[in-house]
Amino acid sequence: MTGKLVLAGTPIGDVADAPPRLARELAEADIVAAEDTRRLRRLTQALGVRPEGRVVSYFEGNEAARTPELADALAEGARVLLVTDAGMPSVSDPGYRLVAAAVERGIGVTAVPGPSAVLTALALSGLPVDRFCFEGFLPRKAGERLARLGEAAGERRTLVYFESPHRLEATLTAMAEVFGAERRAAVCRELTKTYEEVRRGPLAELAAWAAERVRGEITVVVEGAAAAGTEELDAGELARRVAVREEAGERRKEAIAAVAREAGVPKREVFDAVVAVKKGAHGQVAQDRRTTDG
Repeated sequence: MTGKLVLAGTPIGDVADAPPRLARELAEADIVAAEDTRRLRRLTQALGVRPEGRVVSYFEGNEAARTPELADALAEGARVLLVTDAGMPSVSDPGYRLVAAAVERGIGVTAVPGPSAVLTALALSGLPVDRFCFEGFLPRKAGERLARLGEAAGERRTLVYFESPHRLEATLTAMAEVFGAERRAAVCRELTKTYEEVRRGPLAELAAWAAERVRGEITVVVEGAAAAGTEELDAGELARRVAVREEAGERRKEAIAAVAREAGVPKREVFDAVVAVKKGAHGQVAQDRRTTDG
């Protein structure tokens, strides 16, 4: 007889949001695999429950090594409960490897649904929620971050990102550069906690606000791109978007093709815009030199 893997959603802030089933699963599981055993202890104390099974750590540093051990326990009939620090396992948290291993062995996987920072932020953002995509955390390195954002520049669905407070200003600045300074967004901070805050506005405005050292857990929701053909971009904006992609490491040919696809215009139009802007810049430099020499 095989066991069962249970993915348990945990509160993202207010412990009162814990689903009623969570306490029962914590008490009855043969093994509780927790991202942080200290946080698990605080959660069980708040819920007034004591796990009877074995408690083990399961976090990014040991996830690869511990997965086979837990998969073997499942195969032998154990009921394994997986919990992370907040929200649903596998969503930017440990869990995917264990789910994949259980599925590969034909072991049943179920979930205790719980609070979600992604859905909560979407609902509070004031932006369209009928279609969205979750992008998780952006890369830490500036070039890689710009490249990832460049891939999403033409995405028409609402975008959701997780971000750490000390990188928020840099991320919002990069978003304003790639998506456009006036693209609407919402920064959702400390959701369901005492100091919950949702700040809405254009990306450039939010980037300036974030310079004040924002604290707490952050979810950023960004408006999707306008449909091709509904946004008329001048030569300067087309050239700027190409330049952003080039700075992120793309070759000019690929950057021009990508911008043309996003804007719904011929590649030749984007190419001409790049040439015109460069000629204008060179011309201005020459004029400045003549003025200085004169």
